[in-house]
Amino acid sequence: MKLCRIGEAGQERPALVDADGRLRDLSAHITDLDGAAIGPEELARLAAIDVDSLPVVEGPVRYGPPVTGTRQFVAIGLNYADHAAESNLPIPAEPVVFNKWVSCIQGPNDPVIVPRDSLKTDWEVELGVIIGSAAHNVSEADALSHVAGYCVINDVSERAWQTERGATWDKGKGFPTFGPVGPWLVTSDEVGDPQALSMWLDVNGERKQDGSTKTMIFTVEQIVAYVSQFMTLLPGDIITTGTPPGVGLGQKPEPWYLKAGDVVALGIEKLGEQQQSFIAAN
Repeated sequence: MKLCRIGEAGQERPALVDADGRLRDLSAHITDLDGAAIGPEELARLAAIDVDSLPVVEGPVRYGPPVTGTRQFVAIGLNYADHAAESNLPIPAEPVVFNKWVSCIQGPNDPVIVPRDSLKTDWEVELGVIIGSAAHNVSEADALSHVAGYCVINDVSERAWQTERGATWDKGKGFPTFGPVGPWLVTSDEVGDPQALSMWLDVNGERKQDGSTKTMIFTVEQIVAYVSQFMTLLPGDIITTGTPPGVGLGQKPEPWYLKAGDVVALGIEKLGEQQQSFIAAN
């Protein structure tokens, strides 16, 4: 299934995408797509609904984040060897883990605010993992059973705050609007192998990133199992799993970064596409 939340910010309602690409309203069956609605039993119940019985949603809609109530937004850095190289950093022996604040989560096509005085706002197309059932000390063999589905994420980053303003990357990763998620939560059964998905990102119509999850250093199952050793992953939590090369930091001959007026479009095979206009802070 492709599940989503549509409507104005704070007033989204649940929906799914049918086989013909039409949106179908799920409001009669669930109140919202939160952690309680995306566990294995709940997803099986939704999958059993006769899709043709659901009302078709007409007209253009705004997509919100495909899951609400996320309590932890975990991120993995340097998870593609060629991206580590363009960042002039060694390939990590263990996953590099940091946080994106949950307050940065927004819809996939909502505008992104370039922080005041920022000169190094960057882009990163990433595979997002949405947790469906609590996971603590799970094995790699069992890790994917705790995943409800996958999504597209732009891990927007402010590099000066990330690396030049003292320890921890977190400060540069969680500015308001820096977490576009969606448009859909695509359930694991529909995605299949999460390590076989092509991904891309354009800035102002020019291709900057063109990669595949097959080149991830640490796989989704390795990441979920690793993170679950030192925290409990909760239903509705999101893990963003790293980016392939081609970010602004790695541009040649000199890095260059986003400014107000730029437009970023990105997508991942089977998971849909996003587009954001970057705007100046007030």
